Amino acid sequence: MVLDTGAAKAGAPDAALAQEFVQFCVDAGVLRFGEFKTKAGRLSPYFFNAGLFDDGAKLGRLAQFYAKALLASGIEFDMIFGPAYKGIPLGAAVSIELARLGRNVPFAYNRKEAKDHGEGGTLVGAPLQGRVLIVDDVMSAGTAARESIALIRAAGATPHAIAIALDRQEKATEVGADGQVRDVDHSAVQYVQRELGMQVCTIARLADLLHYLSLRAGGEFDAHHERVLAYRQRYGVA
Repeated sequence: MVLDTGAAKAGAPDAALAQEFVQFCVDAGVLRFGEFKTKAGRLSPYFFNAGLFDDGAKLGRLAQFYAKALLASGIEFDMIFGPAYKGIPLGAAVSIELARLGRNVPFAYNRKEAKDHGEGGTLVGAPLQGRVLIVDDVMSAGTAARESIALIRAAGATPHAIAIALDRQEKATEVGADGQVRDVDHSAVQYVQRELGMQVCTIARLADLLHYLSLRAGGEFDAHHERVLAYRQRYGVA
């Protein structure tokens, strides 16, 4: 990896790579348009389901996108951590692709429930140490990221950076003292960058999806672009 460039690097995606990735996701059926309810209770006009990278060819190509984005980002790290569950195959695939490109790093993941026999515990794979890169699909509320960060710190390692496929660039939510869920003025990615001082590498963002739709004028693409743009205007962050 090239030299580290700071603890809160924005990690803006490469424009050409981002467009190629969006097209790949549409072709693979991973990125869909319609009406979908998010965990925050919002009705989103698009849905990104990383679980549909469901064969060897798709997962292998996905890993290539992650590896290219990481190598271009300048982010340094000593090992990869894949949070259960989607992060496990993602982290494994990315570590394989990086090794193929000459950058062999250790890989670990966690279990949702501690194993009470054999080696026991919740962590599997290489010991967590040094600067750890977390690999996941998206960040919505940032809950999974915080859980991973706590695990890594408890093991005595440093949660250094996060790599995700898609940055939805929308306001995160938090539960107030009264138990009500409210929008906040930052996204989960911005929270990780600003408050936790970690770097975030993304393959593509909502802005890249909007650009993709704008380049395909006519018919259903115009309708998709209009709905996605309206969603961003309502829930998006600067």
